[in-house]
This record gives sequence, C-alpha cells and structure tokens, in this order.
Amino acid sequence: MRRCAAWPSGYRIVYGRHGWPQGKPAGSPGRAGSRVVLCILPMRPACAAAGARYAARCPAPARFPYRLTGHLIPHRIRMTHTTLGVAIITKNAAARLAQCLASVAFADEIVVLDSGSTDATLEIARAHGARVMASADWPGFGPQKNRALDALATDWVLSLDADEVVSPELAASIRATLAAPQADVYAVDRLSSFCGTWIKHSGWYPDWIPRLFKRGSARFSDDLVHERLVFDARAQRLAGKLLHYSYEDFEGVLRKLDSYSGAGARQRAAGGKSGGFGKAVARGAWAFVRTYVLRAGFLDGWAGFQIAVFNAETVYYRFLKLALLGQQGQQRERRDP
Repeated sequence: MRRCAAWPSGYRIVYGRHGWPQGKPAGSPGRAGSRVVLCILPMRPACAAAGARYAARCPAPARFPYRLTGHLIPHRIRMTHTTLGVAIITKNAAARLAQCLASVAFADEIVVLDSGSTDATLEIARAHGARVMASADWPGFGPQKNRALDALATDWVLSLDADEVVSPELAASIRATLAAPQADVYAVDRLSSFCGTWIKHSGWYPDWIPRLFKRGSARFSDDLVHERLVFDARAQRLAGKLLHYSYEDFEGVLRKLDSYSGAGARQRAAGGKSGGFGKAVARGAWAFVRTYVLRAGFLDGWAGFQIAVFNAETVYYRFLKLALLGQQGQQRERRDP
C-alpha cells in the first residue's frame, strides 16, 4: 500500500514498498518490502488526498528504489531547502524526552545518542522517528555531544538536552532564520525550572546559550561537565524560549549534586588542581553568597534559597572529592614507586 507523508516547506513525500514480483533487479538498492520514495510533490497539506491518488499512478517502485527511514529523505535525493538536524544525548531521560522530541518535529533529522538507558528512553526516541545510537563508554558531556554532532549530515545543527523543550515561538524563529540565515551561530533564551518553579534570578536567568549553528562552525569543549560550545563567530539571538526542566524533584537534585561534584572533581584533578576541607568550606560558602545575594536568588523565594544551598553543596563536595582523589593518587605513588 502506498502512503503520503508530510514534508516541510510545502512538499509531500509519496512512498511505497519494494515489490519486484520477478525478483530484485540487479544493482537496485534496498530489499524487497523496504519502504521507498515514489515521488516528491510540491503541494499544500490540504492536497493529501490528491497526492494519494497521484501515487496510485506513479511508476513502479523499482524505478525509484531508495529506502526511506522514518520521515527522512535519503541523502541521494538532492534537497533544495536548508536542512536541520537535532543532536540529543540521553541516559534514562524518559521523563521529558517525548515532549522534547515533539517540539522539534519540524527538523529533518534527529539523532539520539544513548549511554545505557534502562527506562523507556529508547522506545520513546524511536516512536518519535529519531535515529537511536548507543555509546558503550562515557567520555564526558562535551565529547559525547560532539559524537552526536558527528552523526548528523545536515546543513545546520540544533543541540538539545533531553530535558529541554523548544517553545512554539522559538521553533518559528528557527525556521525563519534557516530560510535566510544572517550568522553561523545563534543563541537561544533558556528559561529553567527548579522543582516546578520557573527561575528568573539566581544566576539562572537570563541565560543566553549558543545552540543553533551551521555545521562545521562550532564544536563542544572536551569538558567532562559544564561543557560549552566553542566557535569564532559572534552569536546572534533568536526569539522565543527554550524551556529547561532541569530539576523535576529532590531525588533528581541529589543525583545531579553527586554526579556534577564528582565530574567536576575529576576534571580538576586531571588539570593538576588540589582540594581540601578548608577550601571546600570557603568555596562552598562563597557559592551560596554569590547565588543568593549577588545574583539575587532571594527574589526567587524559597526556590532561590534551595538553589543557593544546592550550589554551595555541589562546590563543597567537589573540593572534598578532589582532596580524596589527591590522597588516592599519593597512595598509588607510594605503593608503586
């Protein structure tokens, strides 16, 4: 049975499946029963019925035997519009992944690079048409995000976290920008939530972060945690919000506290830094004052106080763990001179 699938910019893809009643022609790609593109029609969405009738009169699929994965046109077909790919890394990200993927359904390709999820992350990603890849190791946030970027072949890349949702206004801004780009890198206005409260201060907002860029013009740093996008050009700003559901509950807060403090300690140890109890107390106290007072966390109410405490504890445990790593290194040196 032939079907008609939606395509952006007023085009629709009409596709069917390989039949080859006399057997697969020599040199034809694909396999019998695989989905193939029959034609690409410039038409309005309201013309779906007409497109389906046209598909019935299309030549045999063997004349156009290209396989189609999800809603994507294969690379052998030349596309006239600028293509957009979305890169997402995941691990047990089922809570917001469906909402995240639905918000970027307008993209040409979505790659989800997973690192050992045990929840419904992979099923959700496949159900939304994403190309799912697995990573056997964990090199850190920066290198992992670069792996996801390298898996895309689109003209432009939008890098997202699995707990981020593109607002309709931002989606419209992205589409308009790609129609006539004026820069190679664009920053988005991220608004973050802490346990159900949108945060407008505490150093969390305003939070302009570069996420949309022309392929090859930017890459992420190799930091294990708190990675950043590295590029030469000046980033322009897009209208609309990127909604970040960063901490859903206190269990998630505690998990990230442990994860971030440990990764930060390892990153500093690799750079030759040292920790200690005094340094942990002093740096932790400063993190609280900076968040709650200097960055006006008190204006966020109870949530602002919790964020200040969270930042202080993250810094405190980071330097304690860093001191422990230093002690373990000294013990190994004495044991193996």
